Order: sequence, then structure tokens, then C-alpha cells
Amino acid sequence: MTQSDVRGEVPAVEDTMSLAPKAPATPGRDRRRTSGSPARDGSRGGRRVLRWSATALSVVILGTAGAGYLYYQHLNGNIQKGRRDIGDAKAQKSAANAAGQTPLNILLIGSDSRNSDENVKLGGAKYDRGSPPLGDVQMLIHLSADRKSAAMVSIPRDTRVDIPKCTDPKTGKVYPATNTIINESLARGGAGCTLATWENLTGVYIDHWITIDFSGVVNMADAIGGVDVCVKQNVWDRPTAAVPGGSGLKMTAGTHKVKGEEALQWLRTRHAWGSDPLRAKAQHMYLNSMIRTLKGQNVFTDTGRLMDLAEAATKSLTVSEEIGTPKKLYDLGMQLKSVPTDRITSLTMPNVQDPQNKDHLLPDGANADTLWRMLRDDVPFDKNGKASGTSGAKKTQVSAQPAKEPSVSPASLGVLVRNATRTAAEAPVPGRARALAQELAAKGYTGAAADSATAAESVEKTVVQYPSADLQGDAQAVAKALGIPAAQVKQTTEVSGVTLVVGSDWRDGTAYPKQSAPKAGDLPENADAINGSDTKQCMDVYGPYRW
Repeated sequence: MTQSDVRGEVPAVEDTMSLAPKAPATPGRDRRRTSGSPARDGSRGGRRVLRWSATALSVVILGTAGAGYLYYQHLNGNIQKGRRDIGDAKAQKSAANAAGQTPLNILLIGSDSRNSDENVKLGGAKYDRGSPPLGDVQMLIHLSADRKSAAMVSIPRDTRVDIPKCTDPKTGKVYPATNTIINESLARGGAGCTLATWENLTGVYIDHWITIDFSGVVNMADAIGGVDVCVKQNVWDRPTAAVPGGSGLKMTAGTHKVKGEEALQWLRTRHAWGSDPLRAKAQHMYLNSMIRTLKGQNVFTDTGRLMDLAEAATKSLTVSEEIGTPKKLYDLGMQLKSVPTDRITSLTMPNVQDPQNKDHLLPDGANADTLWRMLRDDVPFDKNGKASGTSGAKKTQVSAQPAKEPSVSPASLGVLVRNATRTAAEAPVPGRARALAQELAAKGYTGAAADSATAAESVEKTVVQYPSADLQGDAQAVAKALGIPAAQVKQTTEVSGVTLVVGSDWRDGTAYPKQSAPKAGDLPENADAINGSDTKQCMDVYGPYRW
């Protein structure tokens, strides 16, 4: 079984995300690798859907925590565990709000592992057995600090990103940093590497990971009794003269209750929707419908049913070790039921086509950055909450470290400036560290110097770092001189003196760009956001797959 990274607790999301309808064995696998990787048999969709379904199941395990501590002692024997972070991750925990609460983030990873007879039968060729798994489904579950709202954010598997250096905790093998599609991160030592990749991309600290393969999906059968889905036109996802493969999904226009094989077909359909991001949207629609269905059924009052589901799912579950005990899962589960359906938002990272490869994607610059900032600042993705009078961003500012007096004069302080403006889509800005070192010198920091060795570094958000408490006031003064918010002054042992790391959010100008605090519900239009209470969502069918 493979690992996958997920941290955090999920609200009402957990109530519905976990019950995947019965999925029969499928002969093909849907797997995509970069050039040089061996080809795979079968459709990519099949494996992704199974992975997605399996990923969804992980949430139900958390929900079953209410079945009792003693039962979790039994379930704990089924659960495999792994290290939370095995990569070079740089994200830091969010500051607490005025009530001392912090958000909770869990990374759900659907693995395509074929390291068992059962998993091979579910759609993979025998020669896949033993090969490193890919994380073809990756979804961040964000639970707000006040536990009143939640978000589910997917990144398409073919998004090209920076994957940091990772070390396999079992073998000690070191995987060097690379730039490739995100689903390959799981094969570079396990879920801890995927977690580190997400943290470096988003700047969001992820508390836990959960990885699940899809051998348990079939065992979930028709437990939920069906989920409503909708298509605007007749759809048949089949092989065509131009494109092989297909899920086999065939239904007439309108709303249908799908279960068993048909539900699996819905989840693995890609061609009929037109793209991987649209498949994620269809999966979000299914997930939201499942949440509403489960809430309507009061499934969590049926102890016997929950025990059966938990038994099946935990046998396919791997979690980060800090949540791998019955009590911690119990505590986690207790936080997952408070979010109402209309406070749950599911969406896909805004993306654009990769100019290097039309089959790959890149984060959509400012739109993706807005999304990550909302997560970091714990700004609700919906507008249905009561106004609190202060945004998540302001809470973070209030929680910033108190100001201290500098220990030395500006002229006596050495400041190292590093250029970390590179992004997956854009090269680093030439001379950026030198330009800001000169700006600091003009403001009296004559000891400021550019670190030319870091031009290949990539950091999403500019930060002023310092190594010890005696330099806190000096770091704060440097930030103030350039207009950098106090919340972006961080203590870390990774530097030996005050260090300005210029991120991709500051690619030009000598004064840090002022950013208006994001407001609740102000999401990028290309995020395909869906509210959990929206029952009118319906998929548009791509022309060649209508009948």
C-alpha cells in the first residue's frame, strides 16, 4: 500500500466524501507520465476515478470516529502510517486568530498503486505491479479556524510544478528537486513529498496527509444507495476514431441517480467533459451530491453501516503518523460534522496551458495566488457566513509577533537579499536581488548584499527571515523600510542573519506592492467553484460524445 499526504480535519465534507458507490473491476488504467516514463495500458480515467473514489472514502473513516474509541483501537490495526513531511518544505503554520484557533488542512491523495492482486484486478496491467505509484488525485481539505466553513481544492494531475528534494523514509534514497507534473511527487518517496510540493506551491501549511488506494472502493458497493448527477445532453464516453479509451458512461440528458458501475463511470469520465479540470468539476459535483445525500440519510446514526464502511476503508488507508491512533482520529472526526452544506466550497486551482507541453497545465498566476492567499489567511470561500468585522488577513496581522526595537543601526546590519521570483511559468527576474539590495542601501542599510547563488529559487510570498530572537527587531525594521507586512517576518534556523527572500509576488518595483485583503467569497472566475448546497449543477457534454 502506498502513502499519501493529508493533514487537517474536514467538516461536513467528511460526512459525504467518504461513501463511494460500488465499482466493478476495470481492465484499463489511466496514468500519465512525462517523457521517458513507461507507457501504461488502459484509460487514465479509470484509475483516476478509482483513486478519486478511494480518496473520498478516506473522509468517511474520519466520520466514523463517533463509533467509539474501542472500535478505533481495532481500526488502528488496519491503518498504515508514514512520515508527514519528507521533502524540503518551507510553509509555516498560520498565526492563530483572536480566539487562539488555527485552520486545519488535510491533503487527500488518491494513489494508483498496483502492489497487490486486488489492485491489479481493478484496472492495471501485471507489469505495473511494483512500480512507484502516482498521485493522480490530489485534493486539499481546508477547515476554517472557527470550524464554520470548509473548502475542497483540487490541483489537476498534469500541472507542472517544482517538486522539492525528497528523501524516501524507508530506503533513504534521495530524489533531487525537479520540475515536472505534480502526480509524480508521490513516486519520489511517498506522500510526504507530495505534501512538501503542495506547501511550497501554495505557502499553505498542511497538517496531515491521508493516502488511499482503490482496492477498498469495490467493497463500498452500493452503500450509499445512489447519488444524483446531471448532464445537459445525452452523453456516451466511448472510444472514437481520434481518441481511444473512455469510461463507458452512457446516459440521457437530465438528472440520474448513479451507483455501482455507473457511478464509477461518472467519476472516471474525462473525454466527454473535455479536460482533466472539467473531470475535477464533475467529481466535485458528485462529492457535493454525496454530502447532501448522506446528511439526508443520517448515515452517522447507523452504527452497523459505519462499521462496515470503516472496516473496508481502513484496510486501504495510510495516514501521516501524527494522526495514526484511534484517539486522534476520534478527535479529528468530532470536528468534521459542524460545517453546514452551504458553507462548503469545492473548486479547482485556476490554471492555464503549459507553453512547453499542451497536455500539461500551469497555475494561473494572480488567480492561483489569490486562492492560496485566501487559504493562508483563512478567508471563507463562500459568502454565507455572518460578518465578523475582521477578515482572515486582519486576524493574521493581529497575531503577528509584537514589534521590537532593532539591536543595531541600519548601517551596522548585514542583510542578505535572495532572488526567489521564479515561477513554474516564468523565469526569475534578472538582477532582482541586486536592485532591492541597492534600495535597502539607499535607506541606510549599507551592508545589504545580493545573493547571486539563489536565482533558481522559487518562493510564492516575499518574507524577511531572521535566525534568533535578538535579530527580530532588526528584521521587522527591514520589512517596514520596504513596506512588507509584519506578518511576513519569520524566524527560522535556515538563515544565519537577516535575509530578505524576494518572492514571485514582488517581481518589479522597489516598494512592496500593497495588496487589498481578500474578501469572503471573492474567488477567481476560472476556479469552477461549486457551493455544497447547489443542486442545479449539470455537466455540459463535449460535442463528439453526445448521441
